[in-house]
Amino acid sequence: MKPEEFVKMLKPYAKIIDEVFGIPWQALIAQAALETEWLRKPTADLYTGRNSFNLFNIKGEGPAGSVKAYDHEYIRGRSVRVLHEFRAYHNYEESIEDYARLIAESKRYEPALQVASDPEEYVRKLQQSGYAQDPSYAEKLIQIMRKYIKDDEDESEIID
Repeated sequence: MKPEEFVKMLKPYAKIIDEVFGIPWQALIAQAALETEWLRKPTADLYTGRNSFNLFNIKGEGPAGSVKAYDHEYIRGRSVRVLHEFRAYHNYEESIEDYARLIAESKRYEPALQVASDPEEYVRKLQQSGYAQDPSYAEKLIQIMRKYIKDDEDESEIID
């Protein structure tokens, strides 16, 4: 999927999550884009190919069970492939809602929510709070936000 199509698809729902949970919609879309490579590589079960609908690569068990897939972890600064169980969902909306609850209800991510009015600072604090192991995670998200995620579109074009 092209970045512009991906943003257009998620933006209306991401803005609702922003209003309800206070999570910057720009950061939410950037995370989903980075984690799934713009839906080119969504997390799918290694053995069956079943799509997890997990936009954020959250580990564990979700409403639709789980899938086994490889992930990259950073050990002593080196990226290593590790097999994990990832939450599975029935659709992308369920994945976004679960992510929002995870962030909003965890004390661990309070520092990020405290600066949520600034999406770039939000992703920096999210990384500092331990959301991702990639030492460049926040910077990658900031690059995606700056290049692809803008709020200058006419909203009437998005809501079809």
